Formats: sequence, structure tokens, C-alpha cells
Amino acid sequence: MRPTLAALLALAAAPAFAEGKPVLTVLAYDSFTAEWGPGPAVEAAFEAECGCDLRFVTAGDGAALLARLQLEGETTDADVVLGLDSNLVAAAKATGLFAPHGAAPKLDLPVEWTDDTFLPFDWGWFSVVGKAGGPMPTSFRELADSDATLVIEDPRSSTPGLGLVLWIEAAYGEEAPAVWAALRDNIVTVTPGWTEAYNLFLEGEADLVLSYTTSPAYHLIAEQDPGYVALPFEEGHYLQVEVAGKVASTDQPELADRFLAFMLTEGFQGTIATGNWMYPAVTPAAGLPDGFESVRPETTLYLAPEEAEALRGPAIERWRTALAQ
Repeated sequence: MRPTLAALLALAAAPAFAEGKPVLTVLAYDSFTAEWGPGPAVEAAFEAECGCDLRFVTAGDGAALLARLQLEGETTDADVVLGLDSNLVAAAKATGLFAPHGAAPKLDLPVEWTDDTFLPFDWGWFSVVGKAGGPMPTSFRELADSDATLVIEDPRSSTPGLGLVLWIEAAYGEEAPAVWAALRDNIVTVTPGWTEAYNLFLEGEADLVLSYTTSPAYHLIAEQDPGYVALPFEEGHYLQVEVAGKVASTDQPELADRFLAFMLTEGFQGTIATGNWMYPAVTPAAGLPDGFESVRPETTLYLAPEEAEALRGPAIERWRTALAQ
């Protein structure tokens, strides 16, 4: 029997509804949606108030999100992308695939944020992390001169990896290629994303890993293990601001806006410190858990989105060239 027009339209609309509820699809990175990440709690809290079905779709690490969206274009099923960062904001806006958020949020960030398309949901400083009693270099140069081993993330697929190459660019400028050349012997491997790198470090495959100043807080609070250290580097530490944006082609624009507004409330922000192990973009009323304030670096390095985008290609090429030699 030939299907009716109404039946065809119902089938076409099926992805946007589940059991009579509208569906919001959020594209996010793997660790956010993991059972130990903030994703499950965020999903439960938002669904409790929206009367909708929130579905997370993952695409590896943060930089892979933009690559996936660029590949899918306006055909993407994603309504919101969560997990890009300040170093990718300019490139993401240039795609024309995102819509302005229209919000005027009050944020607790160490830098001013005025972007009209992407809203921050957390932030933190990158750091080289090690174990107590292990190597404790105090700069990238001292690390390069040591026998310490390091695992890092790929800047082409990972926001921490991109943060590292921009950290070295911001700290060393024209000397960055020489710093990378000196670090080449210390680097054990380059992983696609943060999760793979940190797991290798935990398994003892390297002395050190590129992570965040808040990583030791996880071990201290969640595992009662004080044996991990974020190494304070003389150059300062590079700041990352993680953001979310509404996809312009979404068929759920009002629900996407509602999610972005929810993202800055207690129901979301309260999951960040001990779920994503980052600083919340809006500090919860209860404040931060013990163990967080002690890891703030003395010097912050930061590139505004336009500066980061201008340096991104050259910085990755210098990194790639140095490690290929």
C-alpha cells in the first residue's frame, strides 16, 4: 500500500521527537558524556525541566567537533555543539554554521568575554601533570633538558593539544620551533585526545602528561590520593575557555536556546567542578570544592580568539615539522 503524505511527513519528523517529546541533539566530546563526566547529570537535570529528550552525540575530542560539523554542514543532526574552545571560536564562526545566542550572561572568567555566538560553560589552565616523587621540571626548557617522558595530544584533533602548541607560541614566540625540537626526545607519543593521553600516563607509560591544573584536584577529591601534581611553569600557564553554540540549521531553535540558558544555571554549572574537573563559567552558590583554589597559577597566558586563529595554522606546522625530524 502506498504511504500517505501525512505518514511520510511523520516519518521525516521522527528524529526530532521521541515518545511525543521533542529531541535536542547536542554534539559533545567523549569525556563530557562519559559516565564519570558531567553529561549524565546534565541530561537528567535538563530533561526534568524541559519535557524533552536530550541526546548527546560524541565526536572524540574538542577539535574533532568542529571538523565533524564542517563535514556535515547544514545536514547535521546536531542542534547544539558543546566543547569547542576559545582557540577555535574564530574558525567556527567563519563557517557560518552557528547562530548568535542573544544572551547577556554574567560570567566568572579571568578574561572578558563578549562573543555573540558562543557561550562559555567552563574554563581552566593547561598544565604538565606528574606524580609526587617523579620529575618536576619548572619550564618547558628544563623539561627538554631532562630525561622525563611526556605524552601529549594532537593539536589537529584535540583542544588540549592545540592549547599546548599555542601555549608554547605565546610563551616563546619565534623560539617556539627550537623548543619543540628540544622536546622531541621527551615525547613518548601523541594521542588523538585527552582521554587516551591521560590513561597512558595513569598506566605508567610516561612520567608526565599534558592536562590541566585541576587534574590533581580530581585525584585528591575523588580518590583521596594527594600523589598528583600540576607543575608550576615559569612561563605561565595557557588559559582555555570551553564554549557551546547553537547550530543555525537546527529544527529546535527554541529548545536549543533553552539549553544554552540552562547551561549557565546551577543545574549545569554545579556539575562542572567535580564532573568535568574545570572551573565553572558561573561559580555555583556553594562555591568550589576544597582542593580547587590551591592550583591557580601565578601567570596566565591567553590569546584572544582572532589571535589564536591567526597563529593556529603556523603553530601546528611548527609542531609537526619539529616532531617529524
